[in-house]
Amino acid sequence: MSLLERIFFFDREIRRNAFPNASSIASAFEISPATAKRDIAYLRDRLLAPLVYDSKRYGYRYEGDDFHLPFAESPRLVLLLAMLNRLAHQAGLGGLPEVRRLEKRLSSLIAPPYREISDSLHCHWIEAEEIEPKVFETVVEALARRRMLSLVYRSIGGAVTSRMAAPLQLVNHQGRWYLYAFCQLRHDRRLFHLARVRQAEVTVSAVPASLKFDPDELLQSFGIFQGPPRYRATILFTSTAADLVARQHWHRDQVMREVEEGLLVELPVGDDRELVMRILQYGAMARVLSPPQLARRVRDALAAALGRYEESAGDGETPEFPSFDIPVREKY
Repeated sequence: MSLLERIFFFDREIRRNAFPNASSIASAFEISPATAKRDIAYLRDRLLAPLVYDSKRYGYRYEGDDFHLPFAESPRLVLLLAMLNRLAHQAGLGGLPEVRRLEKRLSSLIAPPYREISDSLHCHWIEAEEIEPKVFETVVEALARRRMLSLVYRSIGGAVTSRMAAPLQLVNHQGRWYLYAFCQLRHDRRLFHLARVRQAEVTVSAVPASLKFDPDELLQSFGIFQGPPRYRATILFTSTAADLVARQHWHRDQVMREVEEGLLVELPVGDDRELVMRILQYGAMARVLSPPQLARRVRDALAAALGRYEESAGDGETPEFPSFDIPVREKY
């Protein structure tokens, strides 16, 4: 049993007026009297518990009633730690030793009544990706030490290149991890998708002092594809989409306005690839009002998708789709 579990036991015994002593801890946890005495000293000297020895009862009590053990009266803090642990797993970082240590420490730190809190929390990110722990650890080390990174990177097209990059910021966007860095190969600041990093190594070279990071660099436009805004988009959401989007935060400079047809959303756009996918997500409940080039992009994407279905149908026959053994569930 851990030290803190023994401390919680001792605290509980005091609060139920059992007047525990070193023998109480030694007997309950099968430890030596010397270890039990060190536990009591830790509670008094490190946790600043107002312990008073009652010679008539041969045990300890608290002087006053305003002392509480760390975490014992802090379910919100326990929930926060549990949330961080769960988020780490759902964000693809469950393989990191630090996450495993946090999970182990949580189980020993929290008081028994609050152990259920972490088990009552579930975080589900559909697009979360598993990141190679060694790659993630290397990137974090380079950021902390301000050292250049040597990367072997696979682009979307499949090309594999070696890069030297100056790490500036670690970014999580929609469950995916990115490194914002200055790429010496491209002589520009780029976002590296960590799931595409094949190898990463911290070098002995320091990041140039002239390279500074301004948070505004990643906040200028909507989405992960950054750059100066090229235009402001206006989108009309109707029906259920209007109700859903009204409660969402897409960008710091977004403007939302209720109209008779639904909800108007205006926001700055630099690269519209992600925005097009987001608009398509809402189907007929979303319509681009401006600018015309964005409306064309969405219309072309819809036409291409419809064309794929028409090709599948051939000369009017119903297209065949693979069958999946999916259990039928009742509606709720």
